[in-house]
Amino acid sequence: MSSPSQLPEVRRIVTSHDDKGLGTIHTDSTLRFEDIPGMDGARAAAVWVTADGLPTNDNNTNEDGADRVVNGIVHPNGTNLRCTDLAPGAQTPMHRTTSLDYNILLQGELILIMDDGSETHLKNPGDTVIQKGTMHAWRNPSTEWARWMCTVVAAQPTVVGGEILEDGTKPWPS
Repeated sequence: MSSPSQLPEVRRIVTSHDDKGLGTIHTDSTLRFEDIPGMDGARAAAVWVTADGLPTNDNNTNEDGADRVVNGIVHPNGTNLRCTDLAPGAQTPMHRTTSLDYNILLQGELILIMDDGSETHLKNPGDTVIQKGTMHAWRNPSTEWARWMCTVVAAQPTVVGGEILEDGTKPWPS
């Protein structure tokens, strides 16, 4: 179990409509971070999950998208907006999901590790990685917690050379 990060809380504001169709604030809360099983030093919080295909019908419901259950990271019929904290020195396993991911660094530093051995250092808030179904890992090289936001969009499986690249994790040197 990870100790809570020392990063500031993330505020989440959700708009909706009143019974006259006027825009209103439905929810103003902070994210609920939880440990990610099998990833010591990593915590994540649901920000918003769509589950009904695209286009979504979320504009017509008051259901809180953060309360929707996602088995794993990718919702097969929608999107998953996640916020992840990674402890100083921690590294995620090498993994792939059948999704298109938009990762945005909010605070701290991250190193994106690809399965070809390359490493890309993200240092500035707003640094963005578009992840297209590739095998990858994240490492925090600093002495401070790192935080990034990621929109995970369900996608068709990646096909290379006529073969489907499967979801999952693989061993990676530490």
